[in-house]
Amino acid sequence: MAIWQRDFTLDGLNAGSANTLVAHLGIRYTQVSDDSLVGIMPVGPTVHQPMGLLHGGASVVLAETLGSVAGNLAVPRTHCCVGLEINANHLRAMREGLVTGMASPLHLGATTQVWQIRLEDEAQRLICISRLTLAVLKNKPKR
Repeated sequence: MAIWQRDFTLDGLNAGSANTLVAHLGIRYTQVSDDSLVGIMPVGPTVHQPMGLLHGGASVVLAETLGSVAGNLAVPRTHCCVGLEINANHLRAMREGLVTGMASPLHLGATTQVWQIRLEDEAQRLICISRLTLAVLKNKPKR
């Protein structure tokens, strides 16, 4: 049974990233299953740190993007999710190619969610493992 509570398409998610940091870094949503969201980010000079390696901050942007979007898709439109805390363990260096991230829920509660995001290189080696905690909030009326 799917965890998603909102209707969406990958094309719609990608279109919603226009003119954001997500688009600037080349992040694209590529796959969805009943309980995970997958996206990719190209690794090259745009996301390098000075030594020519994938910047840890760029890895965290990919992880938080996937987890936050997935979290918001897993609550009704009457609610939204916002980040409380993210951590990341950078396990392997990467210089070029595509990094793939998969966000999967560890906990989907009424007031909090916890997501695990695995980032892997093209050989499916673990580059970074991240955990994101989201607060689930009731949408406030717009003024």
